[in-house]
Amino acid sequence: MGRTGQEFIRFVIIGGINTVTYYVLYLLLHSSLEMEYMFSHIVAFFISMVISFFLNSYITFKVKPTLVKFLTFPLTQLFNFAVSSFFMFVLIEYFHVSSTITPIFAVIIAVPMTFLVTGKVLKKESVAG
Repeated sequence: MGRTGQEFIRFVIIGGINTVTYYVLYLLLHSSLEMEYMFSHIVAFFISMVISFFLNSYITFKVKPTLVKFLTFPLTQLFNFAVSSFFMFVLIEYFHVSSTITPIFAVIIAVPMTFLVTGKVLKKESVAG
């Protein structure tokens, strides 16, 4: 298996950890604390994104995290966030799917695209280091 294949496997494993982290936070905020589903989604997504940055830097792509990469990393998650938010909204509001399970459906959609974008950002050498 090539380097990209190994990275993708690590990315999927880290993604699994990240998804569980996100989902536990989402359920805690939405179900336990009875916060609105989209607010819960945004807060849980942000926290899990920070964790994802460090796990993907150190484990998936084996690069040193830098401030420039940390500030650029959210751009890699923009597609993921937009797609998951859109699908959550549509599934909940139009198809009346339970707001406790829609994040699971939404997260499956963006994994390959997010992997490619994340790899490009984290592997990019920057002048500021």
